[in-house]
Amino acid sequence: MKINTLRSAYTLWAPFYDTLLGTSAIRAVRGRSLALLSDWSGKSVLIPGIGTGLDIPMLPKDAHYTGIDLTPAMLSRARLRAKKCNVPIELVTGNAMQLDFSDETFDRVILHLILAVVPDPTQALLEAERVLKPGGDILVLDKFLRPGQKAPLRRALNTLTRNLATRTDVVFEEILTSCETLKVRCDQPALLRGWLRHIVLQKDNAISSD
Repeated sequence: MKINTLRSAYTLWAPFYDTLLGTSAIRAVRGRSLALLSDWSGKSVLIPGIGTGLDIPMLPKDAHYTGIDLTPAMLSRARLRAKKCNVPIELVTGNAMQLDFSDETFDRVILHLILAVVPDPTQALLEAERVLKPGGDILVLDKFLRPGQKAPLRRALNTLTRNLATRTDVVFEEILTSCETLKVRCDQPALLRGWLRHIVLQKDNAISSD
C-alpha cells in the first residue's frame, strides 16, 4: 500500500474508526499496554499513528505527549478528544516511517495498532528506535503472526485488507531483526488467542545512534 492510498483509506474510515476500534475489549487491551510501564512523570512520549486518539483518555497526565498521524481527518477527531479529556498533547501531521524528529528525542514511543497498518513496518520500527533515547521504551500493541506460523486464512485475508485498512501477515520477529539496539522486555498475548500481542522493547543504554 502506498502512502497516498493509506491516507485516502483512513480518511474514509475516520467517521467509523471509533465504532470499529473503540470497543470495550480494545480499550481494555490499550489500557493494559500502557500499564506495562510505570513512572510516566516528566517523560517525553511520541505516539505515531495516533489516529482518532483512542489512547488519549488513558494516558497518564504527568507526561509530555506528541501524537502524529498521516490523516488530517483522524487528527481532527484526536484534537477534540484531547480537549475533552484535558490532556496536553501536541498533534501534528506526520509519517511514522519518516519521523520529523532528531535522534534520541523521546523517552518512550507508543506503537498501538500501527506496525500492521503502515506499508513498511520495519522502517516504522527503525524510526521509532532512532528517535528513542538510550534506555527508553517502546510499547507495541498489534496483531502479528509467529515465525513459521502458516495461518493460511490470515495470509489470504491480507490480500484484501492491506489495501483497505491493515495487514494480517506481519511477523514481528522479522521486523525486529533490523533494529540493533532494541531488546524485548515483555512479550505476552493481548487478545484473539495471542494474535494481538503486548510487547515492550527497550533501547540498549550502551549503544547510541550516533
